[in-house]
Amino acid sequence: ELMTGYTMLRNGGVGNGGQPWLLRWSSRIRLTWLSFTLFIILVFFPLIAHYYLTTIDDADDAGKRIFGPRTGNELCEVKHVQDLCRIRESVSEELLQLEAKRQELNSEIAKLNLKIEACKKSIENAKQDLLQLKNVISQTEHSYKELMAQNQPKLSLPIRLLPDKDDATFPLPKSIRSCRLHNCFDYSRCPLTSGFPVYVYNSDDYPFGSSLDPLIKQAFEATVRTNVYVTENANIACVYIILVGEMQEPVMPKPTELEQQLHSLPYWRTDGHNHLIINLSRKSETQNFLYNISTGRAMLAQSTFYDVQYRPGFDIVVSPLVHAMSEPNFLEIPPQVPVKRKYLFSFQGEKIESLRSSLQEVRSFEEEIEGNAPADYDDRIITTLKAVQDSKLDFVLVEFTCKNQPKASLPTEWALCGERDDRLELLKLSTFALIITPGDTRLVISAGCAMRLFEALEVGAIPVVLGEQVQLPYNDVIRWNEAALIIPKPRITEVHFLLRSISDNDLLAMRRQGRFLWETYFSTSDNVFSTVLAIIRTRIQIPAAPIREETAVEIPHRSGKAAGTDPNMADNGDLDLGPVETEPPYASPKYLRNFTLTAMDIYRNWNSAPGPFHLFPYTPFDPVLPSEAKFLGSGTGFRPIGGGAGGSGKEFQAALGGNVPREQFTVVMLTYEREEVLMNSLERLNGLPYLNKVVVVWNSPKLPSEDLLWPDIGVPIMVVRTEKNSLNNRFLPWDEIETEAILSIDDDAHLRHDEIMFGFRVWREARDRIVGFPGRYHAWDIPHQSWLYNSNYSCELSMVLTGAAFFHKYYAYLYSYVMPQAIRDMVDEYINCEDIAMNFLVSHLTRKPPIKVTSRWTFRCPGCPQALSHDDSHFHERHKCINFFVKVYGYMPLLYTQFRVDSVLFKTRLPHDKTKCFKFI
Repeated sequence: ELMTGYTMLRNGGVGNGGQPWLLRWSSRIRLTWLSFTLFIILVFFPLIAHYYLTTIDDADDAGKRIFGPRTGNELCEVKHVQDLCRIRESVSEELLQLEAKRQELNSEIAKLNLKIEACKKSIENAKQDLLQLKNVISQTEHSYKELMAQNQPKLSLPIRLLPDKDDATFPLPKSIRSCRLHNCFDYSRCPLTSGFPVYVYNSDDYPFGSSLDPLIKQAFEATVRTNVYVTENANIACVYIILVGEMQEPVMPKPTELEQQLHSLPYWRTDGHNHLIINLSRKSETQNFLYNISTGRAMLAQSTFYDVQYRPGFDIVVSPLVHAMSEPNFLEIPPQVPVKRKYLFSFQGEKIESLRSSLQEVRSFEEEIEGNAPADYDDRIITTLKAVQDSKLDFVLVEFTCKNQPKASLPTEWALCGERDDRLELLKLSTFALIITPGDTRLVISAGCAMRLFEALEVGAIPVVLGEQVQLPYNDVIRWNEAALIIPKPRITEVHFLLRSISDNDLLAMRRQGRFLWETYFSTSDNVFSTVLAIIRTRIQIPAAPIREETAVEIPHRSGKAAGTDPNMADNGDLDLGPVETEPPYASPKYLRNFTLTAMDIYRNWNSAPGPFHLFPYTPFDPVLPSEAKFLGSGTGFRPIGGGAGGSGKEFQAALGGNVPREQFTVVMLTYEREEVLMNSLERLNGLPYLNKVVVVWNSPKLPSEDLLWPDIGVPIMVVRTEKNSLNNRFLPWDEIETEAILSIDDDAHLRHDEIMFGFRVWREARDRIVGFPGRYHAWDIPHQSWLYNSNYSCELSMVLTGAAFFHKYYAYLYSYVMPQAIRDMVDEYINCEDIAMNFLVSHLTRKPPIKVTSRWTFRCPGCPQALSHDDSHFHERHKCINFFVKVYGYMPLLYTQFRVDSVLFKTRLPHDKTKCFKFI
């Protein structure tokens, strides 16, 4: 029955008829109910349980808690839980003990690591010491091999042999006119090592002395007193000098009387050999009164010569002595630029007497004129020059008639017109100055021509000498073609074309060379007398006397304070500065070519040396060739070309290398009453490689504190006392400076060791230039038409400040003894500009700009007292200095450069606004 009912239900109704809709409705009701029930169970039951669990523990009675946490004691009340608690406590204690042991072991490991690092450092130091010892041993072995290869014993100076007083065995020449050094000069009186002693007669002891021009005589005597070659011992003299002119006309002695007085000189010895008779001219009308006087074997030095009187290589043509007792005023000398002036050329003069009439009067006392009279080109010269003036192609000024009475002159000579000041004003407006030689070709030089040449060189007018037969002053040692044009008179029609074809660069070079010759050999009585002596000394091949050095008066001081090492100074990055010298300070080798240079390089030194040849017999910047290594001692380190040691980067860092791999430098530090700053600066030099010594120039009249303890930096510190407070003392050639390289540094400069060493290496590649760190430049102020000093940052520079710069000691001599005194006076007046003056000097001599090396932007000392350069007036004074120096030199010698030397090891990070500058590595 149940099966029947179920079957009926599936069939959709009750009984046979059924009801399908009812079945479907009941099925839906059951599914909905089942879903609702499950939702209630799954959602509301967890919520109710959560609420119960969170509120049941809030009862006030703690004992009613069911699910809350229980205390340890409560848990431990349970027996099996107590065992677990004991285990936990034991494990905690063991963990604490293990943590303490771990920390102790870590501390021991750290100590062992420090010991390992110290051992590694000791090993590196030992390796470095071993390397230094190997370098010293290698250098010693190399020096020994050089000495053995030379196999030349050290020579001592020969014994001085004095000649007999009478010189009876001296042979006589066939004719006085044929006198030359080989037959009219006694070399036995002048040994190579004699030092060239010169004895000067006192003109007042002889009758003709009263006839001498007072200014000439006074200037000559003042020059003699200061000359290093003059001796009072006539028995050892090499040359004897007597001044006979310029004489005053009213009281001039007769030729026979003067001849007798000369022959009666105590050391004349019958023929006057080794005597020099000087006849200086201060005026253009000076007469040749020695023409008809027998001077025997004596040499003549004067401004007027006839061809039968002049003996080439024996007599000397001297310049006029215009500035007898006064120094030339450089402010009155016109500048050398602009190159071209108002007039292309100028000439003023008047011919007093024609050639033909003069030929009948001038006769040699030994021979008469032979042959026909020479052609007189003066008429052609006058016609040609007037035609150029009338063509108005160029502004020229030629006048062949003086407005006033012309100066007295020799026959056929063009007399000077007007006063000296008027002639100089015309020459200041002239690019070229014509000098027409006398029509009488027998007159090889006259005082008038020499005066025209002197005035042209003085104001920068390039001399154009018409007449190739002329013998210009000091012609056997000066290349006049570098400063003047010497043109034969037959080429007068081509002169205008020739002058127009010369470029501005050549004009400036000739004008600058003429200014150099005038300043060096013409300008003062000292220059004239010293030049005459230098010519004779050079002819007989005696080296010049050593130039004097400044004697350093040392200030006693106590040293012994251990100098610390500044970490900034010691951190050199990847740069190996090289081994610190373990041997004593090594001085630069002495110059030993004095005897050979006088015979080999005469013209080069007379025409291009920075100073007079008698003062500076050599230029010290020539490279040392292998063949010359033996002259420089054992320290040259010359290596053969080909295989062998050298070339690796490690050796480059560990040694200087180059042609002179053994060299040191001297630090010269100027200071003034800043003891603390000075001591800090000296301590920073501790451990600096290749440092020979430190010369501290104490520029204050107040001595250092007696209790001041100076640092011990491993090299001598010489504290030099100065006579006065002067910035020029920075560049004095102190005798304590024994190296060619000088590092001039301020007492507040802050340079790292690697920076100094890099600058030293760069200087060794350019020994004739200033190499330093802070760069400056000059600029032209258009509104004010003057020069300005500029310290702003720029990619271009023209100066390197000597507050941190290397330079050659040679320039210290030139700065102190050769540079015009007016510049040093201005430095003392402003207490400023000494660095600008040194840059002017070096650029003027070398025609090269300085070299800037890059530092790590640490040049100034942080925290040091404020320096003078921070004052506003400092820059105004420097503006004035630059313009004054330009007037003294006559032009702007400073040269711009964008060249800069950087070290790739510095890894310098340039600011974005400075990366536009070029770098040369």
